[in-house]
Amino acid sequence: MVLNPHEQTSAVQETADSSLDAKLVARCRAGDVSAWNELVERYSRYVYAICVQGFRLSEHDAEDVFQDVFAKAYEQLGRLRDDHAFRPWIAQLTRRTCIDTLRAGRREQATEAEEPEDLDDTLALLDEALTVRDALAELDGPCQEILDRFFARDESYRTIGEALDLPQGTIASRISRCLVKLRAALEDLGSSDRPVNG
Repeated sequence: MVLNPHEQTSAVQETADSSLDAKLVARCRAGDVSAWNELVERYSRYVYAICVQGFRLSEHDAEDVFQDVFAKAYEQLGRLRDDHAFRPWIAQLTRRTCIDTLRAGRREQATEAEEPEDLDDTLALLDEALTVRDALAELDGPCQEILDRFFARDESYRTIGEALDLPQGTIASRISRCLVKLRAALEDLGSSDRPVNG
């Protein structure tokens, strides 16, 4: 389906991820506390990473921003126009709250830039990491574990083999097969991108 240029500017990319977010937001609006808890769980590391990696806030300031962002999100959830847009909405809310925190700490130094120069690149990397995490969650448990051990924990073939009771020679082929599955999961997430009238 091809949208005319005017429709494309207001379109939101609907993904499997955003569809889950939309369902959770709808449940939150209906008063489902467990849905809110799930949204917080899904986005807690993302919000914290924007604070610490994107804006380089101290741990104390990042925790304050984290609390403020989720309090504001809860209070303002009714203002979200498109339930599929929760991720960019909470990212923008986090960004604004971080800027407010920086301004409050730098009242005397008004000439400093509020946002780090590389903020957009950092946010793009965080979005990619969140997408990979979601695709990883689609894999079976053994693939999740072996990829996590090799890439996230930086464990050697020997360490992984001992932990999983597998011969060292098997680890490389398992990682390779699991990476193929991860790539397919990422492609599935990407192929579900389709313009939706917002």
